[in-house]
Amino acid sequence: MNTEIETHTPNAEATEPKRRSVRSFVVRAGRMTEGQERGMQLYWSQYGLTLEQGMLDFSQVFGRQAPVVIEIGFGMGDSLLEMARQMPEKDFIGIEVHPPGVGRLLARAGEEGITNLRVYCEDAIEVLQRCIPDASLQGLQLFFPDPWPKKRHHKRRIVQPEFAQRIRQKLAVGGHFHMATDWQPYAEHMMEVMSAAEGYTNAAGSGEYSPQPDWRPVTKFQARGEKLGHGVWDLIFTRIA
Repeated sequence: MNTEIETHTPNAEATEPKRRSVRSFVVRAGRMTEGQERGMQLYWSQYGLTLEQGMLDFSQVFGRQAPVVIEIGFGMGDSLLEMARQMPEKDFIGIEVHPPGVGRLLARAGEEGITNLRVYCEDAIEVLQRCIPDASLQGLQLFFPDPWPKKRHHKRRIVQPEFAQRIRQKLAVGGHFHMATDWQPYAEHMMEVMSAAEGYTNAAGSGEYSPQPDWRPVTKFQARGEKLGHGVWDLIFTRIA
């Protein structure tokens, strides 16, 4: 990775407060392709956001007033780009710690001239704490996060009671927290955490999973899981207080 790319994609570990000893992700080593590097070089100035910008004013970021949806962990960005393309009336912010996925998304968004999308290459917890105003989001999406299947790693799962309340703080009343997973034990964990979380209601009814909405594209993780015979579970919880 060249110096310019490193400047544009802050190291998550370097910006993370030392008090956070448990992380829900591992930054994978890997080279960026030429196309991904080009995406960073050409389009980061247009789409990229950093922690140093501090608390956002969405109307200044996007140049308009519109509902804002955040996706945490967008991977290679295919489904996020599709949603931004299909819902131009909404503004989307993607958060991803892996530069290759960020570079790929920027390249495709820039080539298509997408205007309702911005991107962080940062730890999502830091972004939520330092950059997202309270009660400002129409939705937050968390699709196919790492299930950390081994029992000793369950503490690394991002969906925990504290995280649920952090999301609630950032959602407007009536806003939704939409999760999806192809790992049934994690789906059950999500349901347990969210059903007990104060200030939410389950959009599908108590203890029920939601049908996959038409507007959520099938991600590569979902397609892979379905090929392996896995089910897919969507959970949508709405902030009510």
